[in-house]
Amino acid sequence: MQDALVRSLLRQDNVALVGLGARDSLRLEAGLCLYGCDIDDTTTPVEAALEWSIQKTRRTGGKRAGGFIGAEAVLAQLAGNASRRRVGLRPEGRAPVRGGATIYLDETSNTVIGQVTSGGYGPSLTAPVAMGYVDLATSRPGTRLFADVRGVRHPTLVAPLPFVAHRYRRG
Repeated sequence: MQDALVRSLLRQDNVALVGLGARDSLRLEAGLCLYGCDIDDTTTPVEAALEWSIQKTRRTGGKRAGGFIGAEAVLAQLAGNASRRRVGLRPEGRAPVRGGATIYLDETSNTVIGQVTSGGYGPSLTAPVAMGYVDLATSRPGTRLFADVRGVRHPTLVAPLPFVAHRYRRG
């Protein structure tokens, strides 16, 4: 059944197979996390910029405040106690910054302030894009940081997410 469906779809002129690279570039442009790269079981929703996933009734002052796994830590972070934040990164130039790259405060110091979790080329933007975690103090859009790409520090700007505006609505 699946084979027949795929073959039927591929007979259409405007349909082609794509791989994980296409998924990755589109999710990066949309600012969406991939479990195991951008989030894992050590990441809180606040650090990952996913506060929208915490119901208002579960937040401090809500009718049913707390009551979820990690509530104490998450509610404290919502009050401003997070130490890091997932941010968008727009590398200057054409070189993509890949996951695992170290992020430095400036071009020469050894002050590590974060790490890239996902990065690649954004086809809609015709430019490289990345996401990563940086110290909260350096997470403001427009902040210039430096990412290590094969031993060379490349300037990159903290950018708001998503890189490309979503064009879908919740049902």
